[in-house]
Amino acid sequence: MTSREAGSPSPAEIAKAFAEGRPDSLSDAYQRWSTMIFTLSLRALGNRADAEDVTQQVFVSAWRGRANFDPDNGQLGAWLTGITRHRIADRLTARSRELRNSEAAARLAEQRPTQVVDDLTVDRLVIADELERLDDPRRTILKLAFYEDRTHPQIAEQLDLPLGTVKSHIRRGLLHLRDRLKEVTGDATSR
Repeated sequence: MTSREAGSPSPAEIAKAFAEGRPDSLSDAYQRWSTMIFTLSLRALGNRADAEDVTQQVFVSAWRGRANFDPDNGQLGAWLTGITRHRIADRLTARSRELRNSEAAARLAEQRPTQVVDDLTVDRLVIADELERLDDPRRTILKLAFYEDRTHPQIAEQLDLPLGTVKSHIRRGLLHLRDRLKEVTGDATSR
């Protein structure tokens, strides 16, 4: 029995429906190519969680950019593979940046071990540490808002979340960070 007889659409049918924006085509494309995307990502990144994130990002990016896909000029699987390569490169770049930042912080700590750290530096370090402890999507939303200077609507669009959800995550995240900063460093009025 062929896949067509079993009711599964062919790759060409999936590609055509995908380009037309039919919602069920995203599910069909995911079922057809997600294992390949995940395997490519896992081999390149060597980390299951990163590979899962990249796989999800590929399909979200593909769906958002489906207007750029022309089934007459190429196969959907090949197009998804191209997106995968870009997302893998993005993740490797982020890892490299994180490693450089960690190494720079370690070198700085070694260079000035006896220097007195001011309260503002302590606050920044506590906030950065607490931010890393937050669960996603709150951590990602706060980083986009304050490290990348994105507006609430830009964050909502990028993460495909309702604007109200983004605003709620920012508010709750800031309240959490404020409370943790008070716990760790003491209330500013007591200084």
